[in-house]
Amino acid sequence: MSGGQVTPSSTAPSSTASSAATTGAAPAVTGPLLLGVRHHGPGSARAVRAALDAARPAAVLVEGPPEGDALLPLAADPQMRPPVALLAHAVDDPGRAAFWPLAEFSPEWVAIRWALAHDVPVRFIDLPATHSLALKEPHGEQLGDPPGQEAAPAPADEEVTPHVDPIRVLAETAGYDDPERWWEDVVEHRAPAADATADALAPFTALAEAMTALREAYGDGGHPRDAVREAYMRIQLRTARKEFGDGVAVVCGAWHVPALAARTTLAADRALLKGLPKVKAEMTWVPWTHRRLARHSGYGAGIDSPGWYGHLFGAADRPVERWMTKVAGLLREEDRFVSTAHVIEAVRLAETLAAMRGRPLAGLSETTDAVRAVMCEGSDVPLALIQDRLVVGETLGEVPDSAPAVPLQRDLTRSQRTLRLKPEALEKELDLDLRKDTDAAKSRLLHRLRLLSIGWGEPAESQSRSTGTFRESWRLRWEPELHVRVAEAGVWGTTVATAATAKAESQALAATALSEVTALAEHCLLAGLPEALPVVMKALADRAALDADVGHLADALPALARSLRYGDVRSTDTAALAEVAAGLAERICVGLPPACTGLDADGAEALRRQVDGVHSAIGLLVAGATPAGAEAEATPAEGLRDRWGTVLRKLAGRDTVAGVIRGRATRLLLDEGRLTEDEAARLMGLALSPGTPPTDAAAWIEGFVGGASGGGMLLVHDERLLSLVDAWLTGVPADTFTDVLPLLRRTFSAYEPGVRRTLGELVRRGPVPEGAGNAGTDLAYPGFGPGLDTDRADAVEPVLHLLLGRTSVPAEATA
Repeated sequence: MSGGQVTPSSTAPSSTASSAATTGAAPAVTGPLLLGVRHHGPGSARAVRAALDAARPAAVLVEGPPEGDALLPLAADPQMRPPVALLAHAVDDPGRAAFWPLAEFSPEWVAIRWALAHDVPVRFIDLPATHSLALKEPHGEQLGDPPGQEAAPAPADEEVTPHVDPIRVLAETAGYDDPERWWEDVVEHRAPAADATADALAPFTALAEAMTALREAYGDGGHPRDAVREAYMRIQLRTARKEFGDGVAVVCGAWHVPALAARTTLAADRALLKGLPKVKAEMTWVPWTHRRLARHSGYGAGIDSPGWYGHLFGAADRPVERWMTKVAGLLREEDRFVSTAHVIEAVRLAETLAAMRGRPLAGLSETTDAVRAVMCEGSDVPLALIQDRLVVGETLGEVPDSAPAVPLQRDLTRSQRTLRLKPEALEKELDLDLRKDTDAAKSRLLHRLRLLSIGWGEPAESQSRSTGTFRESWRLRWEPELHVRVAEAGVWGTTVATAATAKAESQALAATALSEVTALAEHCLLAGLPEALPVVMKALADRAALDADVGHLADALPALARSLRYGDVRSTDTAALAEVAAGLAERICVGLPPACTGLDADGAEALRRQVDGVHSAIGLLVAGATPAGAEAEATPAEGLRDRWGTVLRKLAGRDTVAGVIRGRATRLLLDEGRLTEDEAARLMGLALSPGTPPTDAAAWIEGFVGGASGGGMLLVHDERLLSLVDAWLTGVPADTFTDVLPLLRRTFSAYEPGVRRTLGELVRRGPVPEGAGNAGTDLAYPGFGPGLDTDRADAVEPVLHLLLGRTSVPAEATA
C-alpha cells in the first residue's frame, strides 16, 4: 500500500487462471492481475515472485514514476546492487527532489527483475515525477510520493483527516497490539502450502477483500492526493490492456488495489488530471542505505528493521539459526566471548518464547529477547550495537557507471576513485598528513565539497593530537541525500573545482558582513581555489575599508591569521592576504580602547572573547611574518606586537573599561612577559580594593584567572595573587555575596579537579611567613613559596640539558 502500509491483495483471478493453477500448469492471465503489496515487505516480495511464476503475465506494471522506464534495464546490470533509489529532481530547482527507494526485498524490485529476466515488458504507472514534484502534499509524505517536498499546512478552516494505517487497523481487528508482529505472523512467517502453485494467488485475493473493506470505511485514508495518482494508474492500465490484452500484472501498494479494480470512465479519470502543475524533471538511479529505509530515520518507508527483513528474504532456510550466527559473529568482532553453545541456547530460547506466545515462528522480538538473555547477559549496551549494525544495518547500494548523472557527480566519482575515498554508509574517521600529495588532495576535495554544501565530511579532532597545521582529521559518512546536494551544486559548474570557485566568487560578491568574507577567504585557501582568491580579496578589501565597527574587525582577523598559516602549509601565495590582515590589526589597535567603555555584562563578555581572538591572531601574524633565524626586533610584525601590547596596557589601566576586559588584558600582558609579577599584583590589588563594587571585582577575577586560560595554576604558583583573591573574597559583604557567587562559581568550576584541590589546601593552610619557603619550615606548602629556591633549580638544570639534546653540559650546570 502507499506509504509502505499494507500487504498483498488482488482482485480474484479468473476461473481459467484458477483452474490452471489448480492443475499445476503455467496459466495465461486472462484478466489484469492486481498484486497489492507492502513496500519493502519480504513476504510480499516472495508472494509476488511466486504469483508471477505461476501466472506468467505478458507485461508487468509497477507503481513508480514513468520517467524511470528508460532506467529499468539498468536493474539487470551486474553492477547494480540494492538498496538503490530512483532520484527525480526539478531541472530548474534541483533541491526539489524525490526518492523512490527499492531494496532487494522490495516487491517492486522483485517484479522488475523477474520481468527483465523473462523478457517481459515492464513499466512504471504512477503519477509522473513532472507532476508529483510540482504538487504539494497537504498532510505529509508517503512512499512513492516525493519525500523531498515540504508538507504544505492545511488551511485553518479545513478539517484534517487523520492518516489511516491499514496494517494497524487489520492488526487491531485480529487482536494484536503490535502491527509489525501481526504482519510477521500472517505474512513473513506464513508456511508455504503443499501445492505452492495453487497457493500463489490466494494471499492477494484475501487481502484485496480486506483493502476493499477498509477503503469503504475510511475513503482515501487521509491522503486526498491518492485519487489523482489512482486515476493516472487506471489510465496506464487501460493503455497496457489495449497493447497486451488482459495478461497484465500490476504490482502496487495494496491500498490502491480497490481503486484500480473500480469501474470508472476514461473521461472521469482525465478530469481528475486536468490542470496539474508541471516542472521539468530528470531522473537517475542512486545508491540507498538500509538506514534510510528505517522509519526512525525520517523517511516514512514503513519498516523499523530493514536489516532483519533483508535477512528473512535472503535466508534459504533456518532463518533463526542463521540470524543468531550473524549476531554471534558481530559480537566476536567486538571482542565479546560468544561460543557455539551460546548460539544453540539462544535459538532454543527464541523458539520456546515463540511457542509460549503462540507465534508460528520466532520473530524479531523473540530473537532479541533471546540474544539479550544469552549472548548479552541481560545488558542492553551490546544489544544497541546489534540493533544498529544488524537489525537496521549499514548496507550501501551501488549503481552502474552507465546510470545517468549530472557532470558534477561524474567528476566527484572520478575524484573519489582517484583518491581512493570510497563513499560508505558507516561513519569513518580519516586522518590526513598534508605534507603528502594524496592527503593534501583529499583535503582539498573535502573542503571544496563543504563549500558547495555537500556535507560528506566534517572536520574532527585530530586522532594524532598534533597541534601542527599539517594534520587534519575528518569524519566521513555518505548519505543518499547528498546526491540531491550534488545536483543542486551542479548549477555552479561541471567539476568540483570550477563549481566551488564559482560559488565562492558569488558568495564574496553577495556577502554583507566582513566576517563572512574572511571566512570565505579561509575556505578558499583550505580548498585550494586560487582562481577565486582575487575576487574574494577584492571583496575583503572593500568590506574592510567600509566597516568601522571594531567588533566586526575583531571577528574577522582570526580567520585571516589562520588563513595565512593554511597558506604556508599548502604553499599558497598569501601576500595580499597578509597586507589586509595587517591593516585590520592596525585599525583594531586604534579603535579597541574606546570600544571597551560603557558596556553591559553581555557586551563586555563578547568583547573579552574578541580580545582573546585578536591576541591569538596577532601572535600568528607575528610568527608567520618573522623569517627563520631573523631578529624579531627587525621585522615589521614585531612593531605590531608592540602596538598591541600598548593597547593591552591601556585596557588594563583604565577604570572605565569593563572589569572582565581589564582582568584579561592584565593576564595577557603577564603571560607575554610585558608585565612583571609585582605590577600584576598591584593591578589586582587596585581592582579588588574595598572601593570597587563586588560585581566589578568578580568580573575582573574572571577575566584574569577564568576559563581554560591556566589561571588556576597561576594562583597555585603565585601565592601573592592567591592571597589577594582570598582577602577580597572573605571581605565581600554578606548582602552582596549572593550577587557575585554565580560569577565566581563559573570562574573556578572550570579548573581541573587537581587544581581546585591544591587551591583549597593552600587557602586552608593560610599565608606563609616571610622567607618560610626558602627556610624549609613545615608551614610552607611543598614545592611552593614566595621566593625562588636556587639550589633546587640548579639540581634540575643538567636533566633539562639532556632532555633538550645538548651534547655537552655547561660546567656551571654541573658545578
